[in-house]
Amino acid sequence: MILLAIGAIIVALVFDFLNGFHDAANSIATIIGTRILKPLPAVGIAAFANFIGPFLFGVAVATTIGKGIIHPDFVTLDIIIGALAGAIVWDIVTWVLGLPTSSSHALVGGILGAGIAGAGFKAVIFSGLQTVVTGIIVSPIAGLALSFLVALLIMKIFAKRKPSTVNSVFGRLQLVSSTYFSLTHGANDGQKTMGVIALILLTQGVITKFEIPSYVIIMAATAMSLGTFFGGWRIIKTMALKITNLRPYQGFSAETGAATLLATLAWAGIPASTTHAISGGIMGVGAVKRLSAVRWGVGKRIVWAWIITIPASASVSFVITMIINGFK
Repeated sequence: MILLAIGAIIVALVFDFLNGFHDAANSIATIIGTRILKPLPAVGIAAFANFIGPFLFGVAVATTIGKGIIHPDFVTLDIIIGALAGAIVWDIVTWVLGLPTSSSHALVGGILGAGIAGAGFKAVIFSGLQTVVTGIIVSPIAGLALSFLVALLIMKIFAKRKPSTVNSVFGRLQLVSSTYFSLTHGANDGQKTMGVIALILLTQGVITKFEIPSYVIIMAATAMSLGTFFGGWRIIKTMALKITNLRPYQGFSAETGAATLLATLAWAGIPASTTHAISGGIMGVGAVKRLSAVRWGVGKRIVWAWIITIPASASVSFVITMIINGFK
């Protein structure tokens, strides 16, 4: 059983690595899209900020994931392994397709599907699911609105300045906004796996109540930052280049608006999607001059990927957990 628990923790850290790998685009797409930084230094900054994020914003999201989707009393190692396997499979599929879906919601779907397969619907905490749905709805819409407003304000303030001056100023400021977004990315997405590892420790009696030990924070933050460093270039291309053409002030606006949203939700314990937030932010800044500046066809494809993420990952995890139970 101990070996199985260790294996489950390793699988959780693999998911965390893939989360960073898959979602590297969230942190650096805009700063690459505006050509302020080349990919290598961009991912280096993002990886470091991802590691620091959970230490700055607390672990409220980890608590929601760990005991807000499936009641901890029903959780077993089989359910945890099935949940992680489903989320990993979905992340790999969407990475191959270049779709910026939410690793967070893939994990939520995985926990949900595996929990139902292992313990039935009685294990589901529907109020926790409502919190997740709130994050799904709020992230892209609020990210779009906040980023749109920031970009609009900048346009008003700098309306009489030369474009070259504006690009120079916000090119430097984008280093700050990109780091800010990477911090909130680590704070929100980095916490999901912490919650899962804490559940594993709880099932094995290593901890007697649900809490996030400091060594769990370090392990999960390290795995995510390494994944970010080695990063998902297919999705970066979609995020940075295909949604809209970005200028530095737009990149700054998208990152600042989306990061402010994520910081707020992280403190509130709502497992929001950094993918949804920054995608909405990029669409928002693209639309600030004219709606036609945004390639809404690409946006529509992304939205459909968002919609199917939880049911798809839940279905995969359900099947995997049933298979695991069948071998017992």
